[in-house]
Amino acid sequence: MSDDLDSPLGRRRRRAAPGRGPRSWPWLRMGLALSLVIGVGIAAWVALVDDPDGGRPVAEVAVSTGAAPNPLAQDVASDPDLSEAEPIDLPPPTGPGGPSIITLGDTPPAASGADDAPGAMADLVEMTAEGPLPRRSASGLTPFEAYARPSIGPDSAAGRGLVAVVVTGLGINPERTGEAIDTLPGAITLSFAPYGSALQSLAARARAAGHEIMLEVPLEPFDYPQNDPGPHTLLADQPPRENLDRLHWLMGRFEGYTGLINHMGARFTAAAADFGPVMEELGLRGLSWLDDGTSNRSVARQLAGQNEVPFARVDLVLDANPSRDAILAALRDLETRARAQGQAIGSVSALPVSIQTIAQWAAAIDDTDVVLVPVSALSGTSRETSMNPALSPEMEAQP
Repeated sequence: MSDDLDSPLGRRRRRAAPGRGPRSWPWLRMGLALSLVIGVGIAAWVALVDDPDGGRPVAEVAVSTGAAPNPLAQDVASDPDLSEAEPIDLPPPTGPGGPSIITLGDTPPAASGADDAPGAMADLVEMTAEGPLPRRSASGLTPFEAYARPSIGPDSAAGRGLVAVVVTGLGINPERTGEAIDTLPGAITLSFAPYGSALQSLAARARAAGHEIMLEVPLEPFDYPQNDPGPHTLLADQPPRENLDRLHWLMGRFEGYTGLINHMGARFTAAAADFGPVMEELGLRGLSWLDDGTSNRSVARQLAGQNEVPFARVDLVLDANPSRDAILAALRDLETRARAQGQAIGSVSALPVSIQTIAQWAAAIDDTDVVLVPVSALSGTSRETSMNPALSPEMEAQP
């Protein structure tokens, strides 16, 4: 027991209670209270929020034991412009579906990969970063040969005039494209612009209906850019590699076409240095070229001959005056040319009046005198094009 003298002046030394250490009760009480609050919060969250996974990231995958749905059927069913058409059992398309818009994105469609696909044959497709591009098969079969509609040619015409008609500008308006597919006979060739949103399904639908299809390629006119054919236009005085990259993007928009036709391009088709690499690419891939006949300066025929590209040239634009009477008069002119020179090709835009007039004319044509054939039937190789009377210098000089 200590003396009072041992304590600080004026104060007693406090004694610790037996068995007790330093005072820690305030901190202990705070810890218990905090734990209680956290526990109550967790219990309330579990009771109120229906999340058995406790907030962990979860991915749900639907598993089906049946056959996969047909994407083309879904595309047609989801498009009001196509839903009224008779359903066709087709392989999956390679392009996105949707309304009629001009798409400028660079996301390419995927190849269908089916041997009997209206869109493409598997061994005629090369998968690239730009999309599925046509190519020669390992056996040497070309897309032009594989996708051409069976028809008689000049050698088996037996003196009759052969007439081909190509409808251009299809694919951007699905309703109008569907009208052309369903209204026109299969011998009419259909040409698709590369900017539609449902190109692959429409192109496959056209081929399933018996039509031969082509791809329109935008080329630089003399008044570019005031007159602009569209995105990815091939330009004169541009590095060949850049033009080929643009060409590959355009060629990857859909599948199953026999060849290409120019959209505008008076300047580009007159420049052999710029046009040459393009025609060489078509020769390597086994595609044809149809000159739209609007430029007298085009060197397409010469370049096609050098690269063994099946070639033809449009003789007459049928709806330069887009009225029924004017179109019928142009068709009579086309028939006259076919009788005189053995064959003739006309082009027409996808206007309703043009489609309806062509359909009426085709239904009444007398094949004992003039035969309606697809463009491929009049597309000769290098030797044939040089001998084709429809491509004589006199015809080339016409506007």
